[in-house]
Amino acid sequence: MKKTLLTSFFLFSLVLIISCGEDFIDNPTGNKSPETSISLFPDSSITPQPSRLKVSWWGDDVDGLIVGFYYSWDGTTWTFTDENEILFSLQIGAGDTTYAFKVSSVDNSGNGIYDNQVIQNGINFGPEPFVDANNNGIFNRGEKYFDIGLIDPTPATLNFPLKNTAPTIEWNSLSTIPEISFPVMSFGWNVDDLDGISTILKINIALNDTTDPNKIVALDGSVRTITLRTKEFNSSDPQMEILIEGIETNIFSEKLHGLKFDDYNKFYVQAVDISGATSQFISLPDTSKTWFVKKPKGDVLIMDDYSTSDGAAAFYDTMMDSLGLTNKYDVYDFLGQKPPYTNITFLQTLKLFKYVLWYSDNNPSLDLAASSVQKFIDAGGKIAFSMQFPQTVDPVLLQSFLPINSDSLFTKTSILPNTIISADTTNSEYPQLTISTSLFRIKSFYLNPNGAIPIYYFPNKELRGFIGFFNNTKSLFFYGLPLSKSNAGSANVPALLSKIFFEDFGVTP
Repeated sequence: MKKTLLTSFFLFSLVLIISCGEDFIDNPTGNKSPETSISLFPDSSITPQPSRLKVSWWGDDVDGLIVGFYYSWDGTTWTFTDENEILFSLQIGAGDTTYAFKVSSVDNSGNGIYDNQVIQNGINFGPEPFVDANNNGIFNRGEKYFDIGLIDPTPATLNFPLKNTAPTIEWNSLSTIPEISFPVMSFGWNVDDLDGISTILKINIALNDTTDPNKIVALDGSVRTITLRTKEFNSSDPQMEILIEGIETNIFSEKLHGLKFDDYNKFYVQAVDISGATSQFISLPDTSKTWFVKKPKGDVLIMDDYSTSDGAAAFYDTMMDSLGLTNKYDVYDFLGQKPPYTNITFLQTLKLFKYVLWYSDNNPSLDLAASSVQKFIDAGGKIAFSMQFPQTVDPVLLQSFLPINSDSLFTKTSILPNTIISADTTNSEYPQLTISTSLFRIKSFYLNPNGAIPIYYFPNKELRGFIGFFNNTKSLFFYGLPLSKSNAGSANVPALLSKIFFEDFGVTP
């Protein structure tokens, strides 16, 4: 009886063990997919924001490790990363945009070999990512790769609404405006946009009127400086050329309307982004200042580069009137009305005229002369100087616009009243001049034999070289003393100016 019970117990236990073994085989636990979350910092909020934003995420896997993540902004293209946080730059469209960010974590249950294609959850993720050590674009044996295991089939998703922000614009530090100018002026501005500078589509500019769309010109959004100019002096609606970045060879295809001659003007600029959002129009001058634009009276310009108040301006007015040029010449008070972007604006102002008389004391604007005189002459202009120099001056700088030898500058401490400045015997038709007051720090030069015509020297050769000369084409005359203080004795300055402007330069009275 006992043997029967023991046998029965053994058989029952064997059946139980077999039964349990089959149940284990038929119902394995298996690898579980990882789960993914997108992190939000306590001070974060999902609100309209700029297009540069940082996104963070993490993954959990109950039976393995996380080796990386696949993320997507469109649900179609997926990118692998082993990082938990990336700073993204998202392109703003032509209006407010919402991006749906998706990210799925990847566990470490890969198959131990490199796969050229990973397809899971109905998505083709492409080949397994790898470190391309030899930069040949394909996986080679021995290169490190990420062995992709299970990919979270339910990506963590978060919508990021991006609100397009309007651009901002302001004048740059170089953009000032004189109270008076001729119809040439330069402007420059700075533009910014939280959505990125690349979203600036165009720059609108206007003169005096921002309400009439026909008077607004749209420039490319990359433009930051321009120079305006016109020679349409007799038009009731003068149109201004627009030199992009002040470059003579980069003139915009449209012209700007709205200029008012001999009147007050105002220039406006505005930025527009790809959505059509606009900055405010800003203006030069602002409400605290004025900008008066003079129409040139004729072809002759008197360039006043004289800082001393000793009646020189009145002297030159008298000289021009004595030549019969009353109301046919203009005066440029350069020191009192310095323009912005000086080199560019000044040269374009000179080019409004054919003939220039540039006078100064012993502190002339030499850098300006060096940068503009030859370009003015090359454009067909003719120029005469009455100019002294400071005690120390770079001869090479002078040589950039005068036909002199750079190593032949001679200096005399002073000359007395009634000193005679004589004409060279080969050019005796030029009248002698007489100094009316003591002058100091006088300089003369040896001339470039291939580029100059000698006119004036000191008596008895007490100062070597020449103090007055033409270039070889007679498009530039230089006199190294103030004409306003060289009119004593026979008062021959009017005769000299008549000879230079009417005979040599060809001015029509």
